[in-house]
Amino acid sequence: MALPWILLLLFSSFASIPFTQSTLTLDYYAQTCPKFEDIVTEIVHQRQQEFPVTAAATLRLFFHDCSVGGCDASVLIKPTAFTKPELEHDINHSLAGDGFDLVSRIKTALELSCPGIVSCADILASATRNLIVMIGGPHYKVPLGRKDGLVSQATSVEGKVGRANETMDQMIQKFQAMGFTIQEMVALVGGGHSIGFVHCKEFANRIFGKPDPMMNPKLAERLRGMCANYTSNTDMAAFLDVITPGTFDNMLFKNLMKGLGVLRSDQLLLSDPRTRSFVEKYASDSLAFSADFARAMEKLNVYQVKIDNQGEDQMNKVIIWSAVLFR
Repeated sequence: MALPWILLLLFSSFASIPFTQSTLTLDYYAQTCPKFEDIVTEIVHQRQQEFPVTAAATLRLFFHDCSVGGCDASVLIKPTAFTKPELEHDINHSLAGDGFDLVSRIKTALELSCPGIVSCADILASATRNLIVMIGGPHYKVPLGRKDGLVSQATSVEGKVGRANETMDQMIQKFQAMGFTIQEMVALVGGGHSIGFVHCKEFANRIFGKPDPMMNPKLAERLRGMCANYTSNTDMAAFLDVITPGTFDNMLFKNLMKGLGVLRSDQLLLSDPRTRSFVEKYASDSLAFSADFARAMEKLNVYQVKIDNQGEDQMNKVIIWSAVLFR
């Protein structure tokens, strides 16, 4: 899979301040960049059709960005000789280049249409929503007006972005720290893992040696065959949803009911009494899942966003664009 790598942003530190949601509006760019929605929609559709992994890559990029310091595009900041931003943390090394490339392409088009107006944070939030809808997910409101964050530190990442083998206590603690309920956590995890893939090393301990009894034996056998050479080929991966990996739906929850969760942290959602009822509900009611996911995403979209003078919208920022392709 081609991993186009992008633009990223270079700038100095700036203290962040808690957001005020009321300053974001659905028509924020109506006067200053009237073609915003059209440009985002056109490029999103083009990239997803050409590269079907774009939706999963962008959604994961959005989650990783929002989890650390809020939804402010700080995960896009490029490392320099003097700074070690979020991208340098090992958990972000596996972020697929397709999400970065999408933001880069949209930003380029918007700079030609309305220079120095639209933030990368708004681009990432809008593109994520459009991609979710494009692959069958629910539409939800994305108010605009975010500024791009000025702080990005690798040291801020640990403990905020989820890992594959976390305990349920760790998962709940992370989401509660962001203000989410356990039910909202289940909806977000289910939506985030409805599409995309995970590298074999993240679940190798479940299938090699003594197999994890929570995993369906047939799935474990299949994954062992797929990941046989994962130590020498670190790119080897499996779909998180083994039935409908390219469609946003409630199949992940149905899979968990059959022991078909690739990640241990996903399968724990069924075995833990604090989350089991929500898995069972979403497995049997796709409409309830879509509605709850949409509400949780609306809440996530405004998590610690930067507004007014708390960030920048590219007008006074040094922007570094690149299009290096890794294959």
